[in-house]
Amino acid sequence: MARTHSHSPHRTIAGHHSTSGLRRLVPAAILVVSLGSLGTALVAQYVFGLIPCELCLYQRWPYRVTIVVSLLALLLLRRSRLLPAVVAFCGLVFAIGGGIAAYHVGVEQHWWQGLAACSGPPGATTLDALRAQLMATKVARCDQVAWSLFGVSMAGWNFLASTIFALACLASVRPVARAAP
Repeated sequence: MARTHSHSPHRTIAGHHSTSGLRRLVPAAILVVSLGSLGTALVAQYVFGLIPCELCLYQRWPYRVTIVVSLLALLLLRRSRLLPAVVAFCGLVFAIGGGIAAYHVGVEQHWWQGLAACSGPPGATTLDALRAQLMATKVARCDQVAWSLFGVSMAGWNFLASTIFALACLASVRPVARAAP
């Protein structure tokens, strides 16, 4: 049976001491979940042909932000005392993404009205211009669920994922701060 040192506050699963490992793991995890989430949306759009609505496009921005911030943290801030603040910032960005997703779910459920951009392009000045505009534009409405799994829309799943990511980031701030740079 392997001996473990129970008095050590910084042990990995294997029982080895690692403080810098946590400082790499958290930004790497943020990067992976952000790339995976944004990648899933892009595959749904470009491989499966799901046209995103305006709110769907807004929900992608927090992932873009956390990708850039986590890459910078991995490359530049791993030994910095700023890393806990960066992790907290990513948690806030995920929470904002969850808020956008929650708003989108409300629009889908008709709890409130969506954005004007979700209803189509701006009006044309002539009948021929309107006809040409309508024929050339594919508009995804924000208040219609394009795809769901187990009765939960993509916006609903994004709300769940963003909330979990936000909570995980916020729960990681103190352990990252305690891990010596």
